[in-house]
Amino acid sequence: MDAIYRTQRHIYDLTRKYYLLGRDRLIADLAPPPGGTVLEPGCGTARNLIVAARRYPHARFFGFDISEAMLEAARESVRKAGLQQRIFLTRGDATAFSAQHLFGLSGFDRVFCSYTLSMIPGWERAIAASAASLAPGGRVHFVDFGRQDDLPRWFARGLYAWLDRFQVTPRQDLELVARNVAAAAGLRVDHRPLYRGYAQYSVIGG
Repeated sequence: MDAIYRTQRHIYDLTRKYYLLGRDRLIADLAPPPGGTVLEPGCGTARNLIVAARRYPHARFFGFDISEAMLEAARESVRKAGLQQRIFLTRGDATAFSAQHLFGLSGFDRVFCSYTLSMIPGWERAIAASAASLAPGGRVHFVDFGRQDDLPRWFARGLYAWLDRFQVTPRQDLELVARNVAAAAGLRVDHRPLYRGYAQYSVIGG
């Protein structure tokens, strides 16, 4: 991952702005409780954490990434935003992490993954680990590329071919995996397509 992002990190947010649809909708839905904690596994450049921290000044934010190159960019972005006292970053693996080990917390009120599942080998474990890190009453939100069901086939073929060049694989069975993880934990799922199926959005919670 460091080899991929050592250069890309400098243009990552600019190039993703126009096609990672649904990120800001997810952030608007988080609504953490006063004094709440919010985690983003696979936080990348910390773009989402900064947007969320500004929107919810009463909450604390945590993020980790497996790429040290991305974390370098994230730390610099957080510093420039003046949010070092509210956004805490470390290195970690989204498929196997412990809230206690990484940040000394028993769980998080909100966890979110924005267009990371399509880049993570073993992404099913990332969903399970995120759900397992919830505090009582918490929710985990996922947004990622969808099935493109209501869009022209040529568009879907072109999009998938382009994404494949960057080792990005849309997760066709995200809803099924989310429901299985939720059922095992005694939680509920709200899953819906966005933008005619361009994206898909799942929320797991109590």
